[in-house]
Amino acid sequence: MAGSFNRVFLMGNLTRNVELRSVGGSGSQVANVGLALNRNYTTQSGEKREEVTFVDCEAWGKTAEIMAKYLSKGRPVFIEGRLKLDQWDDKDSGKKQSKLKVVVESFQFVDSKGGASGGGGPGDEGGGDYSDRPQVNTRTGTRASAPSAPIAEDDIPF
Repeated sequence: MAGSFNRVFLMGNLTRNVELRSVGGSGSQVANVGLALNRNYTTQSGEKREEVTFVDCEAWGKTAEIMAKYLSKGRPVFIEGRLKLDQWDDKDSGKKQSKLKVVVESFQFVDSKGGASGGGGPGDEGGGDYSDRPQVNTRTGTRASAPSAPIAEDDIPF
């Protein structure tokens, strides 16, 4: 085997406001967010069902600060990151505990056109149009700009 690959792409709605805190003496920022992912499907009997998966995510540095500034409960977001397994000993029982989460490496705002459930929270700058807000890629340290015109279906190479 030539190596490993650890990449996650998720799109869903925030289950709570972004929790931003400083860690260590350096003042590095970490943001914790919860993401709800909905899957609609039909059973063999024709019954429509919905399955919801809740995922804990963490972001660091500038990504954490921007997420805390622009995102709030109920807002849709597209996240790219990697899986990380945290392990610790429970203080009360002494048993090993573990939790799988996603470390956010980049994210994009998803334009909700003002129809997002949950509404705005503290620091919400109104409306659901995120076109003027930065798109962040922490791996390259660059900000992507929104396309100036919609992409036509014929322009997509696949």
